[in-house]
Amino acid sequence: MILSGRGVTAVLGPTNTGKTHYAIERMVAHDSGVIGLPLRLLAREVYTRLVEKVGHHNVALITGEEKISPHRARYSVCTVEAMPRETTASFVAIDEVQLAGDLERGHIFTDRLLHLRGRGETLLLGAATMRPILEHLLPGITVVERPRMSQLLYAGSKKITRLPNRSAIVAFSADEVYAIAELIRRQRGGAAVVLGALSPRTRNAQVALYQEGDVDYLVATDAIGMGLNLDVDHVAFAQDRKFDGYQYRNLNPAELAQVAGRAGRHVRDGSFGVTGRVDPFEDELVHRIESHEFDPVRVLQWRSKALDFSSLKALKMSLEAAPAVSGLARALPAVDQQALEHLARYPEVADVATTAERVEKLWEACALPDYRRITPAQHADLISTIYADLVRDGRVNEDFMAEQVRRADHTDGEIDTLSARIAQIRTWTYVSNRPGWLADPTHWQEKTREIEDRLSDALHERLTKRFVDRRTSVLMKRLRENAMLEAEISVNGDVFVEGHHVGQLTGFRFTLAAGEGADAKAVQGAAQKALALEFEARAARLYAAGNGDLALSSDGLVRWLGDPVARLTASDHVMRPRVILLADEQLHANAREHVLARIERFVNHHISTVLKPLDDISRAEDLEGLAKGLAFQLVENLGVLFRRDVADEVKSLDQESRASIRKYGVRFGAYHIFLPALLKPAPAELITLLWALKNDGLDKPGYGELIPMLAAGRTSVVADPSFERTFYKLAGFRYLGKRAVRIDILERLADLIRPLLQWAPGTTPRPDGAYDGRRFMATTSMLSILGATPDDMEEILKGLGYRADVVTAEEAASFLAGDDGATADAAAAPEQSEIDVATDALDEAPADAPAAETPGEGAVAPAEAEDPAEPKPVLLWRPGTRQDNQRAGGRHQGDQRRGGQRHGERHGKADGREGGRKSGGPARGKAQDGKPGGQRKERQDRHDRGGKFEGRPPRKEKPLDPDSPFAKLAALKEQLKK
Repeated sequence: MILSGRGVTAVLGPTNTGKTHYAIERMVAHDSGVIGLPLRLLAREVYTRLVEKVGHHNVALITGEEKISPHRARYSVCTVEAMPRETTASFVAIDEVQLAGDLERGHIFTDRLLHLRGRGETLLLGAATMRPILEHLLPGITVVERPRMSQLLYAGSKKITRLPNRSAIVAFSADEVYAIAELIRRQRGGAAVVLGALSPRTRNAQVALYQEGDVDYLVATDAIGMGLNLDVDHVAFAQDRKFDGYQYRNLNPAELAQVAGRAGRHVRDGSFGVTGRVDPFEDELVHRIESHEFDPVRVLQWRSKALDFSSLKALKMSLEAAPAVSGLARALPAVDQQALEHLARYPEVADVATTAERVEKLWEACALPDYRRITPAQHADLISTIYADLVRDGRVNEDFMAEQVRRADHTDGEIDTLSARIAQIRTWTYVSNRPGWLADPTHWQEKTREIEDRLSDALHERLTKRFVDRRTSVLMKRLRENAMLEAEISVNGDVFVEGHHVGQLTGFRFTLAAGEGADAKAVQGAAQKALALEFEARAARLYAAGNGDLALSSDGLVRWLGDPVARLTASDHVMRPRVILLADEQLHANAREHVLARIERFVNHHISTVLKPLDDISRAEDLEGLAKGLAFQLVENLGVLFRRDVADEVKSLDQESRASIRKYGVRFGAYHIFLPALLKPAPAELITLLWALKNDGLDKPGYGELIPMLAAGRTSVVADPSFERTFYKLAGFRYLGKRAVRIDILERLADLIRPLLQWAPGTTPRPDGAYDGRRFMATTSMLSILGATPDDMEEILKGLGYRADVVTAEEAASFLAGDDGATADAAAAPEQSEIDVATDALDEAPADAPAAETPGEGAVAPAEAEDPAEPKPVLLWRPGTRQDNQRAGGRHQGDQRRGGQRHGERHGKADGREGGRKSGGPARGKAQDGKPGGQRKERQDRHDRGGKFEGRPPRKEKPLDPDSPFAKLAALKEQLKK
């Protein structure tokens, strides 16, 4: 083997030295030329650049899968495998000649650089590590070393999410590449993907996605190290081990530098580093990469080109021949040689490959690339089928090929499915481009190329959809261009920036649509920048809006045309909550102040309108002394006071003070001091909200649950013990045991009870429910207004402070009969009916209902073995006393104990007396003839005859105030009588 380097120039140097550009310039200076490149993707790029210089009719593109051959084309761009063995072209260039040391493809590069020459000029382009071996193998070669145009610096280790823009992340498996791309999509908006397994068309589309600035990140294998011209500023290694076809190994410094050198373009410096789980590079390795100092290539892979096709055995022996020149090493069996080894063991192949022509045809079939990355045995089976057709018919069976092509012609499925189909169709694209293999090669070349293009486009679409957030990428690109973003807002608040949906504008707050990470913040900033004018316009519209456009909801939010713009929070005064504006920072100072002032005016107006009685009394200036203090307490308690809690203050009020408060709508009831106008749904809802804001009650159980019941007109409801008790009071209900009753209904109940306790036996016909003037029985009218059952009635009356005496039906009937017999106007029928009502109340009670009072509390206990048919006992209700509460043993505590005592005092003293006089009835304690005590003694005697009730001693009458209007009225009556 005699080799010579005369006429050969080696242009060597690191990446970014302009070697490929120099080769193109030298090529077009000749009348013809051939250039070999390591990748189909790079071949397509060089082809495009040559077409721009000399026109498409002068340039051919020849790869294993694609042929563009214009008539009389002067220049050919090829992959190294597709380069001719011999040529008459004036110029020949081979790029990336350092791949001659690659275990898998190296022997092909070695053959071309040793034997393929141009008539006028031959260029070998590659790394400086090739200089010693080239000078050894090709004596007389001219070596030109070119320096790197920019610096390459080490940037250390960084997290993937913190890598700078225009970064390439390098990994060496498809799974790792996809995982990194998915992470970048979620965190930074998207990434382009470049894999050796992708079709050239898909890789071109992905590279264009990155080059055009739609995404700022590229995730790739070491394929990007083979001469691709990319605008990469930083290269980060997410892996530093790869499978080279035979084993997993660490990349050597030269291979790392080949990939890292993609960072930087022309005179722009680049950087490299590590990310993910890769340990930081050692200082020595960093120094070698930065200074481009690597161990020289000492051995090139070689395989004999002098093949013997006389027999299969002879062919195998020729392939195993050893090189005769130092510096060359016999290559390990490549895919084609492995396929031959399998096929030689197939009897059907060995029986056919008996002539030199057939053995050569078999070797030609073994050159079919394994695009599908299947096992050597499976790949050999496919070659065996094709070879059988070639030997038998001289052509590949087109029915068989049509079926294989049809199976691949589907664009549905995900990334892995489409990638598998592309590998399948690339196999048949290669078959269609082999000369003499098909009867109609042009048809199949067009057919397979069309299918491959469709599949490649579909794969690009899937990759982009999975790994690129189009919205984010477009916005990032526009931001880099510092362009004014166009924003559009739909009626329902959807925000579109540059035609992409980016989020929702609600009031003065923008919510990003399903975004996260650093780029999500940038997208939000871009959207808000585009929305700046909209914020100003909305602020102006809100400031000029009427109160009808604003609403205060039960959750404490102020809404403008349905959108929340502010929320209320507690302040020092329950009636004056603080307003917190819900707005992004893009609502600037002046507009923010105007919006806040407008909302505060609305809130104050809304409260003062809905709660006008409460607002009026809080601002009252004509109230003085105790009246002013009572009004203050009424405001603090949001319109309802239990009378027992302010009994002393109420007793101390004179008539003038009471009148001054009453003119503000305040009602002095038997059980409550309240504002009846607030017992409506709207005021009650607002009152509940104000209390909840002040007491952190928005999340307490029962909030907002009682207002619908009030709106439905319910006079009483079943009490839920899990609810916050205060909510009942705020909604206008009084919590009484198992039931809560509306406050105004309780006052109506008091109006029904009062005459029954003021009635004096023997004076007028006995009212319905009256018993002896000191006790009463529950009536149907009481149950009706309360909307309660007899059991509920018992709970309610006990809660109001009444106590029950139990008598038998016979005793009650006997007493009523004797009482009515002494009354001329009484009749027998009403007596029995009223007893029946009282006994019916007990009949309807549940069987397990507790007794109203124990026998020790002054009640008569029923017999232990009572006949079921015997009438139920009758409950006689009376105002509770201090002794009742003491006997109850603490059973009725707190409010009921105090309420019962004071209620008795009110009925027995103040309220009973005032009510009697107002209704025109006689004052208790005086007989009709004016002799005090006579009537009381007569009633006491009758009670004694009943045997079950003892009267209390006569009370002392307070002297009348001579200045009291009642005293003046009494004097006037005396004068009229005279």
